[in-house]
Amino acid sequence: MEYSPKKMQENLTDHQFYFKKNYGQNFIIDKNIINKIVQASDIDSDTIVIEVGPGAGSLTLGLAHSAKQVQCYEIDQTLQPILDENLKSVDNVIIYYEDFLKSNPMKHLKDQTYSKLYVIGNLPYYITTPIIIKIIEEQLPVDKMIVMVQKEVGDRFKATPGTRDYGSLTVFLNYYYETRKLLDVSRNVFLPKPNVDSIVVEFSRKKELLPLENETFFFQFVRDCFKQKRKNLRNNLKAYDLEQMEISLKQAGYSLQDRAEKLSLEAFVQVANEYVRKKENV
Repeated sequence: MEYSPKKMQENLTDHQFYFKKNYGQNFIIDKNIINKIVQASDIDSDTIVIEVGPGAGSLTLGLAHSAKQVQCYEIDQTLQPILDENLKSVDNVIIYYEDFLKSNPMKHLKDQTYSKLYVIGNLPYYITTPIIIKIIEEQLPVDKMIVMVQKEVGDRFKATPGTRDYGSLTVFLNYYYETRKLLDVSRNVFLPKPNVDSIVVEFSRKKELLPLENETFFFQFVRDCFKQKRKNLRNNLKAYDLEQMEISLKQAGYSLQDRAEKLSLEAFVQVANEYVRKKENV
């Protein structure tokens, strides 16, 4: 399989494939970018990779040469003959033609032995957040995520308290993962060419997590805090015991007049834990 716009287009034309806007399809065609992603990912022969959205298989092939196995989820079944042809040189790729958001990845992993589980993908804008939320909420035992996303989405992942891009997803990711940018990606390495540039972001699972009194409460609390980002906490937390919430916030150095974007991960954890402890003792 050759990585060039011409060869990719010829391959897609031969199979009468057309790009579908509703799937946000932009396929990688630059071999250097693929090599950089694979090398930076630290994949080895004991790693199983879940790839969401393999497209025409250009990144998939690079991953397969380093990983024990690559399990792909592709929603567009018209890509099957293209992927069959492009990946015929490797025997460690399994493709599930289904929606990853409706899938059960653990079912496909249950009979596998591996030391590391990575999620890697070139993710369309519309599905990036739902995929990450699914991984977090279903507690998939993912050691690392490496995702290529539009730059504005990547900025949200890396956002710090007090900035416009800081939100509940940032807090959730920071709770479980260490986040770092791996590389910038020009829009010119995709077919078709998107209107924006992208970045590759790595999320490495933390070895030690901050202790939570009630994990379910914590994540709902964070969501509620950011319900209306321009509103203060008093407006967003009307369903809570505001008197007790004010006490919990003050102990962390904040108040109900503050906006959620002001609180750090550690502050969210402290406030949630204190609130739960006080309510349980009432």
